[in-house]
Amino acid sequence: MNPPHEFKVVCVRECLAPSHTLDTPQQAADYWHANIPCAPWFDPCKEALVVLVLNTRRRILGHNLVALGTLDSVNVHAREVFKPAIAISAHALILMHNHPSGDSSPSDADIKVTRDLIRAGQLLKIELLDHLIIGEKTTSLKALGYFS
Repeated sequence: MNPPHEFKVVCVRECLAPSHTLDTPQQAADYWHANIPCAPWFDPCKEALVVLVLNTRRRILGHNLVALGTLDSVNVHAREVFKPAIAISAHALILMHNHPSGDSSPSDADIKVTRDLIRAGQLLKIELLDHLIIGEKTTSLKALGYFS
């Protein structure tokens, strides 16, 4: 039997530039740019999937690295995405990942994963507010209409 694995939700007080309330995709992208690239695990040549964990007022409780991928993909499983939210009794999540190519256009896989995670969140009563793709610019899948 494998021992349980530890994971860490990085609390806002440990972050370089905490943003207290997220009302726009740009605020979430600003949080990414202030905190994720300076993390010791971050590699700009690999996709990194990060979840922002929020309370009922959309204040950031912290963030969690869900998975590191390759140059053009990252494995995503709902269990790993929602684990930090369940662990700290969060109300909502914002999913974010980078595209090392710089092109923030969503792939078919990005769209499918987003739709699957929206459904999983509905079952868990944990709202997925948005899925942002970080490249040379930021793309919000919610703004593109994939959340309706």
